[in-house]
Amino acid sequence: MLLGVWGVLGFLFLFFPVLVIVAYSFNEGRLLQSYQGFGLGAYADALTNSAITSGVQVSIYVGVFSALLSAVLGSLAGVAVARRAGARWIGWLTALLGLVMVTPEIVNAVSLLPWFVTLGTEWGLTPLNAGIVRLIIAHSLFSCAVVTFIVRARMAGLSESLEEAAADLGAPPLRRFLDITFPLMRPAVISGALLSFTLSLDNTVLSSFVSTADATPFPVYVFASIRSALRPSIAAMSTLMLLLTLVALALVAIVLVTARRRTGEGMSLASTLAGG
Repeated sequence: MLLGVWGVLGFLFLFFPVLVIVAYSFNEGRLLQSYQGFGLGAYADALTNSAITSGVQVSIYVGVFSALLSAVLGSLAGVAVARRAGARWIGWLTALLGLVMVTPEIVNAVSLLPWFVTLGTEWGLTPLNAGIVRLIIAHSLFSCAVVTFIVRARMAGLSESLEEAAADLGAPPLRRFLDITFPLMRPAVISGALLSFTLSLDNTVLSSFVSTADATPFPVYVFASIRSALRPSIAAMSTLMLLLTLVALALVAIVLVTARRRTGEGMSLASTLAGG
């Protein structure tokens, strides 16, 4: 009983600030700290503010493309790790992916910024001078590791007998992958892509370093606004972004539950996040 009470208090301590932001998003005052009545004016201001909407568009654009890139690269890596577990290089790849996940974001950000500048200016790779390209690559680094472990966990629970039977019948490797392997791993790929999208939406540290003036994500805009005065319009847009994140996580859970019911095996959302 006491443990349950402490658990509830812990969750309240963690999520109460989020509830406060949601409540203050209906504030009709000019400043977030000054509550002057209930209303939807902050949402109207947020949707008509060009700086806020531009930041949200950049965040969604980067989130979608980083999710797609992470889904492709992470899926291929996940299949390789699961199906070639005895190979010597698999241990190095797994360790490298694990290192990407545990390395502090500030370290990644500090190392990526001069690397992008060097490649874009000295080496002539001008696409890397664009903020959108930098953001997609930076966000995909961590997301690729997430998708890899999710796909590996899915493939580790699947037998290779169907793939071997297709090979015995003369199916080429690409046909086996498209007709057998990919349909079996599809729930993990979709879940990984959606999780990558949500991770990209709230990435602040990496985005603060690699973004440019013409491509400023919404978290960076909010961080810059803290230096002056927070307005209810920021809380309103933050609430909308929170809803978008919750929808994406709900879709992840639905995909995993559906896959488990169809195949009788699969992963829960908790094991998916743990990579096991």
